[in-house]
Amino acid sequence: MTRMFGTDGVRGIANSELTPEIAFQLGKAGALVLTKGAHKPKILVAKDTRISGDLLENAMISGILSVGAEAVVLGVIPTPAVAYLVRKYNADAGVMISASHNPVEFNGIKFFNGEGYKLNDALEDDIQSLIESKFEGIHVPIGADIGHVSFATRAVDDYVDFTVGTLDGDLKGLKVALDCANGASFEAAERAFKKLGAEVHVIHNTPNGININDKCGSTHPEILMKFVVDNQCDLGLAFDGDSDRCLAVDEKGNLVNGDFIILISGLYLKEIGKLKDDTIVVTVMSNLGLMLAAKELGLNVAITGVGDRYVLENIIENNYTLGGEQSGHVIFKDYNTTGDGIVTAIQLANIVKSKKTPLSELSSIMKELPQVLVNVKIPNELKKIHETDEEIIAEIKAVEEALDGRGRVLIRPSGTEPLVRIMIEGEDQSEINRFAHKIAQLIKNKI
Repeated sequence: MTRMFGTDGVRGIANSELTPEIAFQLGKAGALVLTKGAHKPKILVAKDTRISGDLLENAMISGILSVGAEAVVLGVIPTPAVAYLVRKYNADAGVMISASHNPVEFNGIKFFNGEGYKLNDALEDDIQSLIESKFEGIHVPIGADIGHVSFATRAVDDYVDFTVGTLDGDLKGLKVALDCANGASFEAAERAFKKLGAEVHVIHNTPNGININDKCGSTHPEILMKFVVDNQCDLGLAFDGDSDRCLAVDEKGNLVNGDFIILISGLYLKEIGKLKDDTIVVTVMSNLGLMLAAKELGLNVAITGVGDRYVLENIIENNYTLGGEQSGHVIFKDYNTTGDGIVTAIQLANIVKSKKTPLSELSSIMKELPQVLVNVKIPNELKKIHETDEEIIAEIKAVEEALDGRGRVLIRPSGTEPLVRIMIEGEDQSEINRFAHKIAQLIKNKI
């Protein structure tokens, strides 16, 4: 069996690639691996708003109950809420059923341990090994030893209280637009910002099971960009389907991506003496402009592989304060153990208010270098063709030589989709576009 887990849990087309049978097995194996030694294990289960959530939730819960564990159902709630509530509710583990920013036909399953952290590779491998062994030697409980279900009726309330509590003051006087992507933040985000006293305008907060991420949210912020300008908002904030990402829109309607948010937040934390070693943690996908700006601002930059789990590993290892990705995964370690879209939104809004400075001006500390990202659909077994095919290797080398130190080439297989991502940065947009599409076409020809 190939590895089930990608960079962010198990993901695939629901009821086709990610079936109820697989969800049952993951629930059963996850409960066994993550609750060793627990007398009566307790596992939280949550989901986003996509229609397949019910299907996979019920299968997952059945797997958990089949080994004698208790399943605590949180309902529809953001992914970072699971990370927080695992700790608050003293649970042994947590499960989020979501495909994040992916289209509605996809779904996914990601686990959190009892401390609210995503699993390392070794634990994921243990779960897969148990499934591959067909649970050989595992005791099957009967009678009173079978697990049971309970419902956490205050889950959203408790999470909203937590997000609001990350701010000492309030957001009174700010006019804020929120785009909830018809996803898991549709209730919590509005309640949190209203509780903090902001004037709140919300769009894409009417999920119907099939409209999650559909021309809205952090992957499609165009409507929010227009809405902010038309309604004269101070800023807009866009979440993805499970609300572990947040992108912003300034008062002029310009998109403010994760690189800018991390840099603005890092500088603010440095100014108030709360940024450990004056260091921010980013991935190789962050724009070169961030690196240059950070140096000018006196910030140190630690660089990791792609994926918020690797950012978090670096943060934990070095006890850093802040890190994230260009895509909007931002981790404020003092508050949560994973990227938290609503916490990020609150912190950024607070900086705008505290500094009494428009977001457009705050964003001017960084000049983004031209960047192009081209996705090539590719079978999973060929995702590393750019590392093995001599002609593709030679073409990549030729592009790097042509850029002559004025840019870079990064080719990365997606951990969650059948894609290879080709990213090129440089000074000339038309030049890097031509280079990226040339490499993309070569890969297409090869497959």
